Amino acid sequence: MDVAHRLAVGPDSADDALLEAVEAWVASEVPQSWQNAAAEGRQAIRAIRPRAEYEAWYPSFAATGLAVSTWPVAYGGLDLSVEQARLIEGRLGPLNLGRLNPLGLHNMAPALFAHGTEAQRLRFLPPMVQNAERWCQMFSEPGAGSDLASLSMRAELDGDEWVLNGQKVWSTWAHHSEFAICLARTDPSAMKRKGITYFLVDLRSPGVEVRELRHMGGTVDFNEVWLDDVRVPDTNRVGAAGDGWRVAASTLAGERQMVAGSGSGGVDRIGGSGVARLIEAARRNPVDPVMKDRLVALYCEEQVRGWTNERVRATVKAGGTPGPAASVGKVHQGTLNQAIQLAATDMLGAAAMAFPLADTWAESLPYELSGMIRSRANTIEGGTTEVNKNVIGEKVLGLPREPDPWHGASWEDTPR
Repeated sequence: MDVAHRLAVGPDSADDALLEAVEAWVASEVPQSWQNAAAEGRQAIRAIRPRAEYEAWYPSFAATGLAVSTWPVAYGGLDLSVEQARLIEGRLGPLNLGRLNPLGLHNMAPALFAHGTEAQRLRFLPPMVQNAERWCQMFSEPGAGSDLASLSMRAELDGDEWVLNGQKVWSTWAHHSEFAICLARTDPSAMKRKGITYFLVDLRSPGVEVRELRHMGGTVDFNEVWLDDVRVPDTNRVGAAGDGWRVAASTLAGERQMVAGSGSGGVDRIGGSGVARLIEAARRNPVDPVMKDRLVALYCEEQVRGWTNERVRATVKAGGTPGPAASVGKVHQGTLNQAIQLAATDMLGAAAMAFPLADTWAESLPYELSGMIRSRANTIEGGTTEVNKNVIGEKVLGLPREPDPWHGASWEDTPR
C-alpha cells in the first residue's frame, strides 16, 4: 500500500482528516521522548536526540511523504497543496523534524523540476528524499566565486560521456555526499554565460578527490574538490549543452530562498538561535534596557523577513519561481541572522569568553557562541550580499547594469 493510502491523505482531504492522520502518525512513529521534549523547545530536543539517532529514524519520516508533502507521489511526496503543507507544518514544526539532504531538496530539485527529464526526476528525487543519496553543490572555483560565470572547469564530450577536469571550492558537505550538481565550461569560444553546462556528478567516480576545509568555528562544512578526467554520462546533463547558466538560476534561487528561510524547512537560522528563543531567555533572566531595545528591534526585523518570505511563497504558489526576489530575503536574512547571533552571544556575558583550548574545543563551545561564529558566513554563502544587491538593483528595481567593457566577449577572450 502506498504512502498516501497509509496516511489516508491527499490533495482532496479535509483539513480535519489531514491533521487527524498526521496526529496518528506522530503518536505511532515519533519516539515519545522526542514528543515530550518538544514542549520545552528545540534545544531540549537536541539534548535528547543525537544526530545519529535522528538519521537512523529519518527514513520512516521520509517514507510518509511528509518531508516534501507538496511534491508528486511518484517523487516521494503527497501531492498536497501549499495550504495543506502549512497546516501539517504547524503540527510537525514543534517536533523539529528537520529535512535532511537540504542541498538536494532546495538546490538540485528545483533544477530537475524546471529543466530535467522525467527519467532524471524518477531516478534522483526519491532517493534524495530518503537521504539515501546525499547531494552537494560544486559551483564556486578559486578564481570564480562572486563572478561565478567566469568558471573554468572544462567538460569535453567523448561519445556519450563528458570528461570533466578542474577544481571546485567551498563545496558544503561534499565530504558527506554521494552526488554533486556541477557547472562546467563546454564551449570556451562562447560568451562566458553561454558556454556553461549543468551536470549531475557521482562523487564516487574515479578521478574525484575531496579535501576538507576546517573553518574558524573548528568544524568542517566546506571542501575543495578536484576532478581529474572524471567521466559523466550524457544522461546526467540537465538542460541543453551550453544552457547551464539558465538551469543554474533555478538552483541559485532555491539556495537563496533556503538561506533566507522562505523555503519549507529552510535553513533560516544557520548556526544559532531565533529571536523568540532570546526573548524567552530574557524572560527567565532579566536583561538591561539596552538589550531589551535590541531584542525588540530584532523581533521587528524577523517579522519583516517573514512577510517578505510570504510574498515569495505566494509567487511560487501562483506558479512562478522565487527568482530575483529571493535575493531580497537573502540579503536581509544574512545581516539579520548575524545581528541575532551576536545578541545571543552578548547575553552570555563573560561565559562567551571562556572555552577550553583543547583538541575538542569546537565541541565545547556554548551553543550561542558557535552560532555567532558560524553566522559570519551568512553574507557570503548562497551568493555574497554584494552580488545579491546587484541582482536586486537590476532585476527587481530595474536599474541599469553596471558597466562591463567585456560584455559580449567570449570567455576565452575575457581577462580573468
